[in-house]
Amino acid sequence: MQVWRSYCGFWGAVCATTAFLAGCVGEISGGQSDVGKGRDGPVAEAIVARLSHWEWEQSVRELFGLDALSISLVSDPLGGKAFDNNQSALRVGPSLWRDYQAAAEVVAERVTSDPTLLERLAPADASRTADERATAFIETLGSRAFRRPLLASEVTARRALFAQGPALYPELDPFVAGVRLCVEAFLQSPYFIYRTETREASGDGDGAIGNLRDWQMAARLSYAIWQGMPDPELYRAAAAGELSSAAGVLSQIERMLDDPRTAASVERFFEQLYDADQYPHMQKNQAKYPDFSPELAGDMQAEFLKFTQNVYQLGGGVRDLFTSTTTFVTPRLAAVYGLDGATLAAPDADGFSRIELDASQRSGLLTLAGFLAWKGTDSQPNTIQRGVFVTRRILCQPLGNPPVEAQGATFGNQTTNRARIEALTGPGTCGAGCHGRYINPAGFAFEQFGALGEYRTDEEGSPIDASATFEFAEGPASYAGASQFSQLLGGSLQAHACFSGYLLEYLRGREGGPEDAALVENLARRSLGGASIRDLLAAAVVSTTTGAELTTGVSL
Repeated sequence: MQVWRSYCGFWGAVCATTAFLAGCVGEISGGQSDVGKGRDGPVAEAIVARLSHWEWEQSVRELFGLDALSISLVSDPLGGKAFDNNQSALRVGPSLWRDYQAAAEVVAERVTSDPTLLERLAPADASRTADERATAFIETLGSRAFRRPLLASEVTARRALFAQGPALYPELDPFVAGVRLCVEAFLQSPYFIYRTETREASGDGDGAIGNLRDWQMAARLSYAIWQGMPDPELYRAAAAGELSSAAGVLSQIERMLDDPRTAASVERFFEQLYDADQYPHMQKNQAKYPDFSPELAGDMQAEFLKFTQNVYQLGGGVRDLFTSTTTFVTPRLAAVYGLDGATLAAPDADGFSRIELDASQRSGLLTLAGFLAWKGTDSQPNTIQRGVFVTRRILCQPLGNPPVEAQGATFGNQTTNRARIEALTGPGTCGAGCHGRYINPAGFAFEQFGALGEYRTDEEGSPIDASATFEFAEGPASYAGASQFSQLLGGSLQAHACFSGYLLEYLRGREGGPEDAALVENLARRSLGGASIRDLLAAAVVSTTTGAELTTGVSL
C-alpha cells in the first residue's frame, strides 16, 4: 500500500514551510544547532540530518520492540567518507524513497500481524472508545517516532488517515487497518527519516509541545552516543525540561555511557575508522597461503573488535590502541602469529583465547593480523597502502593526488619489496615528495609482516629493513620497525588529534572544519595526557551538546 499517495500533502507542506528539503528528495543542510552557544562559535539556523541506514534500522527496532529486522535499503554513496552517518553523503533519491515505502509496508504488516506486538503498540482498554484508543495510539507512537510530542494539527491529520484504513485494508479488523496505515505513514514521514533541530521554542501555534530544545537535545544525545532513538528515560527528562541545563545533560550522558548500547556504538566507530568491516572481503593466493579462508578473515575482524573493546572497556586510551600487546585469537588465527593452538588458554564463548604478543615484534592495532592482511596484496605486503592508511587515518596528514607521471607505473624486478618500492617512488622519482616524507616511511615500518600479517625476518634470503624516519608534525622521528613506530604514534600529539577529530566527526555526523580546531586540540592534549577513550567520548559529547568544556571536576 503506497501511503505516499495519501501522505504527499503532508510532505509537501513540510517542504514548503520549513524549506529544509530541496526538491523533496533529501538535500541536507549542514551546520550546528542552537542548543547551547559556546566555544564552537555561531550556530546555524537548523539541522536536518537524515538517519543513516544503521540509525534507521536501530530506530525501527526500538520503536516497535523488534529483535531483528531484515530490510534492504539502497546503499549510500559515501565517497570515501570514514563513517556511514556523514550527512554530506546521506540523501533521499527515488530508489531510496521506494525502499523506504516498501520497508514501511513490511514493518507495518509484521507489527499488525503479531498480536503481541500489536498489543504493545495499541493496548486494548475497555474504558476507552475506539476513537479514544486510536487517538492514544497516534499520540504515543507519534511522539516516539517524531522524537517529540505531536502538535494538535498533526494528531488531527493522522486521525483522518487512520479513518482511511478500513477502506484500504478491508480484509483487516477496522482498528488494525487504521494502525497499519498509520504505521506506514509514520515510517515515511520526514520527521522520522530526518532528525531536525530548529530555533523554534515550542509549537507552531496550534498546540504547545513544551520546550522543543529539550526534545531535540534528547535526540542529539541518543544518536550521538547510541546511534539510535531516545530511550524512555531521555523522553522523561525532555518532558520534565531537565535537558535545558548543562547539569541535566551531564547527568544523562553519565547514565548513557554506562549503557551497553554505548559499547556497541564505540565498536562501530572503531570498525569503520580502521576499515575492519572490509576484512571479510580480502582474498589471498592459495598457493602461498593455503590455510587462508573466509573463516580466517572473519576471525581477524572479530579479533580487531575484541582488541578495541578490551582497550575501551578496561579504561584504556588512544596510546593503548597503538601499544597494547594483548589480543584474542582462535587456533587458526594463532597459527598466523606463529603460536601453537594447542597451548592456548581456555577460549571465551566465541572461541577466542586471550594472549600476549611478543612486544619486540608487535605493538597495537596496526600490528594485528587483520590490518596487515587487509593492507596486503594476495601474496605480498602492500607497503604503499599501509603507508597511505597510516598517514591519512592515523595521523590525518594531507596527501596530494599521485602525479600524472606515476599513472601506469609498475614495479621492477628488484630482490626485496622495499627495493621495488624505493625504485618506483624513492629519491629521484616523481613520487619522492609525499612518498619519501610520509607514505614510504610509514609503510616500511611494517615491512617485516607478510601479506597475511605473518612476522618474517628475511625476504628471498635478504634481511628485511624496517627502519625509517617519519616527519611528524612535532618533528622527524626514526625507528627500527613496527613496534617502535607504534610507540611513537602513541606518544604523538598529531595521532591523538587525528583520533579526536574522527571521534567528533562520528558523534556529529559531519566532517570537522576550522571552527573545530580548538576543541580537537583540547581533546588531543587530554588524550596525550592519559585520558581514557571513554573520557574523550564524554568530553566530546558534552562540548558538542552544551557548547561547554568538560572540566576535570566533573566525574564521568
